[in-house]
Amino acid sequence: MRILLTGATGYIAQRLIPVLLGNGHEVICCVRDRARFDLEKYRSTHISELEVDFLKPDTLQNIPSDIDAAYYLIHSMSTSTGDFEKMEETSAINFKNCIQHTKARQVIYLSGIVNEEILSRHLTSRRNVERILSEGTYSLTTLRAGIIIGSGSASFEIIRDLVEKLPVMIAPRWLDTKSQPIAIRNVIEFLSGVLLNEKTFNKSYDIGGPDIITYKQMLLRFAKLRGLKRWIGVVPVMTPKLSSYWLYFITSTSYSLAQNLVESMKVEVICKDNNLKELLGITPVSYEDAIKEAFEKKELNQVPSSWKDVLTSNTLNEGISRYAEVPVHGCFFDYRKLHITDSETVINRIWSIGGINGWYYADWLWGIRGFIDKLFGGVGLRRGRKNQNHISPGEALDFWRVLIADRREKRLLLFAEMKLPGEAWLEFRIDNQNVLHQTATFRPLGLWGRLYWYSVMPLHRFIFRGMIQNIAS
Repeated sequence: MRILLTGATGYIAQRLIPVLLGNGHEVICCVRDRARFDLEKYRSTHISELEVDFLKPDTLQNIPSDIDAAYYLIHSMSTSTGDFEKMEETSAINFKNCIQHTKARQVIYLSGIVNEEILSRHLTSRRNVERILSEGTYSLTTLRAGIIIGSGSASFEIIRDLVEKLPVMIAPRWLDTKSQPIAIRNVIEFLSGVLLNEKTFNKSYDIGGPDIITYKQMLLRFAKLRGLKRWIGVVPVMTPKLSSYWLYFITSTSYSLAQNLVESMKVEVICKDNNLKELLGITPVSYEDAIKEAFEKKELNQVPSSWKDVLTSNTLNEGISRYAEVPVHGCFFDYRKLHITDSETVINRIWSIGGINGWYYADWLWGIRGFIDKLFGGVGLRRGRKNQNHISPGEALDFWRVLIADRREKRLLLFAEMKLPGEAWLEFRIDNQNVLHQTATFRPLGLWGRLYWYSVMPLHRFIFRGMIQNIAS
């Protein structure tokens, strides 16, 4: 079967692709930025990519008509610019208009549980998208999930940040809200199980795990599994804005995402009974087992996708390719080179930079820079990296974004997503003469950009000199 997959660089889609390929389907992946999609890692002749943007109808012309089904996995809740509800509505309308002119028999939409009259902006938008998609000429199957627990998921990473960093928490009252978390493994089983299953056509299902627990219980159960003692006090005085700042500074989430999460966490998300798990033969995974599976993936360094890779700076909204050509004119540079004897060892060090390995020199200064970035509304250093050995274009790397990661060319190019009065690149390259080249490039924005560069120049000389020496040694 030919399956169209939207949101192919997203957290869910990256987990779904191997399952669809393993089931013998041909998968056509829709991506906004081809440079962010690593097609080679799937090692299959049954996968292809299309660069399309469902906010721009003129880009949809290349979507093939001979598809059997399509997954709609697009959402804009984490966007920091524009009206995400309007963006989601426009994307859904354009998708519906496009797909109903194909041979697709079914569209599968992953939504959120909407069983209360008063909903958050996020859940209201999801319900509106479902309404739009249901007006198409195809059959729609909607799966509604609540909190998704898995390695690299936003919920798992936020819970881990809170529990492991705070022995005592004075938390907002939404921690007493009940939810029904679901393991990422079950989400993928449901998504693949309903594919072209006519018994699920034109139906919607709530999907969740076996546990109905509060967010406070989630934190305490997580702490127990990790062997940590934690005390949580719930107070009614924390406003949504204060709660958003609380999440933003303690966890690796962006402020815009924190705002939307806080609003959603005030609403109970509990599944209505249905027979889908019996129909598909799926056994729901408990909350504790979902946490254990997530840590197993992290400890084995096998996290296939991360929510952090979806978040990018506003600068990169139009794609990372346009920034892969590092500018020369009007820029400041810190350039260094060293002769090396073992290029393979050095390239392995470069490919493992950031995350738990740090930046090989003066990590405490990198930490201070990350803290300052958080104070000014940036991403900070807490994003880390998905995999400590493998890296692909488009992935988050602390407060950088990977633009080029080419082991054959022995080149890694990063773009800064920290708050800066300008734009910055950091490049590592090994040439044919076994010389390591390390270049920091800064393109200032106005007078403040130039003052910034000169003010941090002494620190740059200290940090970058030590970094290249430790990488090359």
